Amino acid sequence: MLYNLDKIDELSGGDEDFRLSVISVFLEEIPQDLAILKEAIKNQDFESIYQHAHKIKPNVDLLGMEEVRQKVLAIEKQGRNEKDMGIINGLFPFVEETINNVIIELKDNFKL
Repeated sequence: MLYNLDKIDELSGGDEDFRLSVISVFLEEIPQDLAILKEAIKNQDFESIYQHAHKIKPNVDLLGMEEVRQKVLAIEKQGRNEKDMGIINGLFPFVEETINNVIIELKDNFKL
């Protein structure tokens, strides 16, 4: 499984409505944030790269997507420091593909 709901379950205290609400917000917000991040990378807009990677990071953390979180953190750092687009371009495809696969799995698993 590409995601882990342990953190959400811990926060929800067994409240299924809360759990579904968090997942629904992820499904609503992340595709747009990911698209904006992709455009920022294309435009080499370091400030926007930093801002949107920073916005995505807690969402993937909440879903237990540790490898994606680490890569998003590295993208965020490169954006903040206006450093190496090569590193960002190397990390982003994995982030994008994994998040898109998680979106598919969540929609399927929770019938959303």
